[in-house]
Amino acid sequence: MRVLVAGGCGFLGSHFVRRLSERGDEVVVLDKLTYAGNPANLEGVDHILVDGDIADEEAVRQAADGCEAIVNFAAETHVDRSILSAREFIHTDVLGTYVLLERARESGARLVQVSTDEVYGDVPAGVSSREDDLLLPSSPYAASKAGGDLQVLSHVRTFGVDGLITRGSNTYGPNQYPEKMIPLFVTNALDGQELPLYGDGRQVRDWLHVTDHCAAIDLVLREGEAGTTYNVGAGADRQNRVVAMQILALCGADPGLLRHVADRPGHDRRYSLDCSRLHRLGWRATSDFDVGLAETVDWYRSRRDWWEPIKSRDYKSGDYLEYYREQYAARLA
Repeated sequence: MRVLVAGGCGFLGSHFVRRLSERGDEVVVLDKLTYAGNPANLEGVDHILVDGDIADEEAVRQAADGCEAIVNFAAETHVDRSILSAREFIHTDVLGTYVLLERARESGARLVQVSTDEVYGDVPAGVSSREDDLLLPSSPYAASKAGGDLQVLSHVRTFGVDGLITRGSNTYGPNQYPEKMIPLFVTNALDGQELPLYGDGRQVRDWLHVTDHCAAIDLVLREGEAGTTYNVGAGADRQNRVVAMQILALCGADPGLLRHVADRPGHDRRYSLDCSRLHRLGWRATSDFDVGLAETVDWYRSRRDWWEPIKSRDYKSGDYLEYYREQYAARLA
């Protein structure tokens, strides 16, 4: 196939582009190249790169020309940043999704919307979210993703667009921008810096390796039923504090680097996904979390050349340092 991958220079998107390229698909990447969009993630991968915004109709039309499918990874994704300012999240996650849907409507291309388990909101112990559950997002990020999801469903029903949705759990692995918990904690631990853990650290997340997540999206792209949503989770539920201590041990760092800091507003306590629908399609997570986390730590240990520039003053006008100070300086003081 010829596939447009929106947001293909980001963490999850770049792994997906690599997967498609290796199996012989022709890949066009449309990426706005914001702070988290790194063309270096696609070094050595056969693809066409278009620098553009998914909310720009002309950029989307040009990039999607001749594409039989569109997979939308393009999103502002970090909850903390959405709390600081939600405008860009609404622009990209809501308006951008609409523009891609309109292009799919015009061309007849299949569109897969890559979403998140956070749209379901807080899930009580002993309960797992199913695809038809109500959407109860807690953060501006989750609300913007829910808005994109609902547009997909409306375009399927009203206009007959061949659209599908995947909702993945917390994803980890190599070349993830170091604002998310695992890469932030790993790189801080390797540098002997404190690990700012929100609240009591007993929030529960299901950790999904990036290769398993990409395999699920690829399967849904090729074999999923139009108009259907598929949950993607690994069943690797862990409390954040347990993962933090595991990272410190793997990095050989002082456990005293762990710092409990003021929790973020509206922080969901637990996510959990019922993935039976995707299992019936033939997908299962294959990565063991303990092994995957150790391999991820090893990658960051050996690839300082990738992440140290991001955390420096010069990288994209010092975006990371500005964000880190705004988010954690007062909490760590």
